[in-house]
Amino acid sequence: MPQDPFDWIDEQHERRRAAGLVRTLRPRPAQERVTDLAGNDYLGLARHPEVTEAAAAAARRWGAGATGSRLVTGSTELHAELEAELAAFCGFEAALVLSSGYAANLAAVTALSGPAHAGALLVSDAGNHASLIDGCRLARARTAVVPHRAPDLVRKTLAEHGGPALAVTDSVFSVDGDAAPLPGLAAVCREYGAALLVDDAHGLGVLGEGGRGAVHAAGLAGAPDVVATVTLSKSLGAQGGAVLGPARVIAQLVNSARTFVFDTGLAPAAAGAALAALGVLRREPERAARVRSVAAGLHRRVTDAGLTAARPDAAVVAVHAPSPPAAVRWAADCRAAGVAVGCFRPPSVPDGISRLRLTARADLTDDQVRAAVGTVVRTAPGARGEERDASGCRTGG
Repeated sequence: MPQDPFDWIDEQHERRRAAGLVRTLRPRPAQERVTDLAGNDYLGLARHPEVTEAAAAAARRWGAGATGSRLVTGSTELHAELEAELAAFCGFEAALVLSSGYAANLAAVTALSGPAHAGALLVSDAGNHASLIDGCRLARARTAVVPHRAPDLVRKTLAEHGGPALAVTDSVFSVDGDAAPLPGLAAVCREYGAALLVDDAHGLGVLGEGGRGAVHAAGLAGAPDVVATVTLSKSLGAQGGAVLGPARVIAQLVNSARTFVFDTGLAPAAAGAALAALGVLRREPERAARVRSVAAGLHRRVTDAGLTAARPDAAVVAVHAPSPPAAVRWAADCRAAGVAVGCFRPPSVPDGISRLRLTARADLTDDQVRAAVGTVVRTAPGARGEERDASGCRTGG
């Protein structure tokens, strides 16, 4: 008998199962009686009446789908309006909307790494999101991965290279919620004539004046050597992504970014929702300050209870777990008690430390935050009689 060509899948699954790393899909109902600390709806806009009505109105007017790639039939007046509003709100000259934040990062990195013959270098932070990492892999340029949040090592790398380069970083890193030192990175890049690309997915709507993002807060928005990417699926409660930057950069992407040229345009409903969410944020800028306040409250309460958690720079609070199986059980216990939390395990965490990830939302009340943290603390591995390890994490029994 011929060998089964997919036997290797069973072997990999068994290794994942033994390590406690099997991931499964869990479809949620439309209405779920849990306090959500797992999603990325930072400003609580995904179900805002203006946002959902705008999505429905866009679908009724423009149809369920974009009908084609942006360069064929997939660009509508709605897409152009959204791009103009995003650029104006975030302080950039131009914007380009794509079907996801992932696609936006792939587009920006691959299209801006320079011609293959130019010998360009990509300098990537070790904590970057997978979409930036994949963009570096797909780009036809050499990539140097530098330690996390280390501008001095970026300087050393650029000095040794001595040629065209693009530094790539998250603004807020999705695992621990810590922020990149953007002013220092920009200064280093300018010292060596390199460009800076910042994924501001977790900064838009949370950081900066009225939620204009980390790049705006750092005074870098609109700079001729700085490009930002954002997602429309977090603070704006919709779906899609965008690249923001100088007009000539956006023109370069329109002509050469494969995830733009060959992908169907963003669905009109998502574009309409994102545009409406921007309008709500402009009108209610206090939502950005509120989500930061909620994140600080989450961190204070979990650390006061003796858990180990990284101090948040934006909306993400990461709480250490002793092992992958313990993290999975902890997250399941939280959900059973009415609190949804994120669960991050290797290989999603580069340092190998499993975490529960709590994401703050501007629409959470103080009572909800207090009750949710009580659940997290009550269900923690240490609360079941287990001991702490040397790092301060509670260990499994």
